[in-house]
Amino acid sequence: MRALVQRVSQASVAVDGAERGRIGQGLLVLLGVGQDDDEAAAAEVARKMLNLRIFEDQDGKMNRSVVDVAGAVLCISQFTLYGDVRRGNRPSFTAAAPPERAEALYQRFCDAVREGGVPCEQGVFGAHMNVSLVNDGPVTLMIDTDELRRPRRA
Repeated sequence: MRALVQRVSQASVAVDGAERGRIGQGLLVLLGVGQDDDEAAAAEVARKMLNLRIFEDQDGKMNRSVVDVAGAVLCISQFTLYGDVRRGNRPSFTAAAPPERAEALYQRFCDAVREGGVPCEQGVFGAHMNVSLVNDGPVTLMIDTDELRRPRRA
């Protein structure tokens, strides 16, 4: 599972000109689901994202999480995070999970965010969406289950 996490002062998503979700301070998460992902991966990425200390404390240091600042999450499904551009100019998406499985795990991720006490707005899975955001910082991080599970180098 791959989550591109952006600290935002505001973000919104619209489908066919109609707004489907909006948040103020919090995190915009573009979430891609891979072939080998499962519910444990969704929970692991949600837990990691909720605990990232990327909001400033009273001393201006990134030391607070989205939970600490009473922020919200806007989650957008993004299978293109699994685009492989190593060969040719047209991305291959064979590493992305099939839509039925991806949608269930996307929903599980959003549920895990809510279970963590953070409001979670969502885009529309599989739809063409227009996402707007004000990236605060900018602060943008990638969470990848393959990297989380890889042993750290000494």
